[in-house]
Amino acid sequence: MVQVIYLGLAVLMGGGLVLFGVGGATSGGLLDAFKSNSGQTSVDKVFNARVKSAETGVRVHPTDPKAWAALTRVRFQQAGSGDGFDQNQGVFTDKGKVDLQGAETAWDKYLTLTDKPDDTVASLMVQAFSTSGLNEPDKAVGAMEIILDRRQATGPLYVQLAALAYEAGQTRKAELASKKAISLTPKDDREQIKAQLDAARQAAAATVDSSSTSPASTTAPTS
Repeated sequence: MVQVIYLGLAVLMGGGLVLFGVGGATSGGLLDAFKSNSGQTSVDKVFNARVKSAETGVRVHPTDPKAWAALTRVRFQQAGSGDGFDQNQGVFTDKGKVDLQGAETAWDKYLTLTDKPDDTVASLMVQAFSTSGLNEPDKAVGAMEIILDRRQATGPLYVQLAALAYEAGQTRKAELASKKAISLTPKDDREQIKAQLDAARQAAAATVDSSSTSPASTTAPTS
């Protein structure tokens, strides 16, 4: 049930979280990675070469935020290439998640080196931290907030923040983002926005319910 709700929400959002980059009109999403290497039989070799080049960049310039941003980007793209991403299920495989962990390490270092993170790289990390990837909703919220700091505020962007905040259990932030999303949306389109927000609330509620009804541990409690 939870998967169905999240799938519906992703469709309502236009598939932005995984395929195109958050908010649309961005580069670096999974489709970019696939399109740039279509028809090639050695995708892994291509991305391995790119990762090695980016790793050399951070070794030579360890305090250069651009070098770490480049490494974050290429590690994410490597995660989404070849058998790192299951296109049928719309999720990263175990192999892909290992590469995403590398992207996370580079991203964390990048954030220590800049006060103005690149919003396009942040959009990749929203995808990396999503339930289809590393499933770290708190970090997904943080990356989404970077995007909102760097872009013009729109209803759809705040819908995405609300959805991520609900998922992370940050209810107050989610409700504030929901109100902002509605206020930024033309009246004729508000019903659609409200439907997206309702789907996000239902998904969060379903997750809580499934957790609370899961079988209790049989391990004896310790005093």
